[in-house]
Amino acid sequence: MAGSPPRVGVLALQGAFREHVQALERVGADPIEVRTPEQLDGLDGIVLPGGESTTMGILLDTTGLREPLTAAVRGGLPAFGTCAGLILLARDLEDGAVGQRTLGVLDVTARRNGYGRQLASFEADIVLGGGGVPLPGIFIRAPRITRVGEGVEVLAAIGDEPVAVRCGPIMASTFHPELAHDDRLHALFLERITPQL
Repeated sequence: MAGSPPRVGVLALQGAFREHVQALERVGADPIEVRTPEQLDGLDGIVLPGGESTTMGILLDTTGLREPLTAAVRGGLPAFGTCAGLILLARDLEDGAVGQRTLGVLDVTARRNGYGRQLASFEADIVLGGGGVPLPGIFIRAPRITRVGEGVEVLAAIGDEPVAVRCGPIMASTFHPELAHDDRLHALFLERITPQL
């Protein structure tokens, strides 16, 4: 039906998926928790939350979600990954656990726990490319983006280091916007989504 809110899946295997569901509701989407391949059907976009990237990778395999999710994003399904979600989307991974695989759909290299372990977690003001009021950036065992591929747009950086990127319908951040209750990145993601009729 025309005018329906976009149906945005939230990978709900582990991590901060509930906070993403709430953020998506606040920006006018219809969020769907995704735990099985069948729940990918009919989505207009998908969010991959923060959490523990190795555990999420194992669960992608045991639930049978890895291949259909990869195929959907490669096929143009808009995706937004935060923290561990960025690791899952990245083409290349530094310091991955033995056997850890990514979906390989975003041309960046990510380094797990790039800022250090839990005790090195921090908050920082993040300014989006257009300027304006900074976003509160919450970095918890956050990855670093150590390489940005050609065609990948840097949306925000701390100094010279990218912390939010976008390439076509794929967007990712190294921090947790869903925990800051600042929905601007979720709203920016929805701008790239066209609901299916």
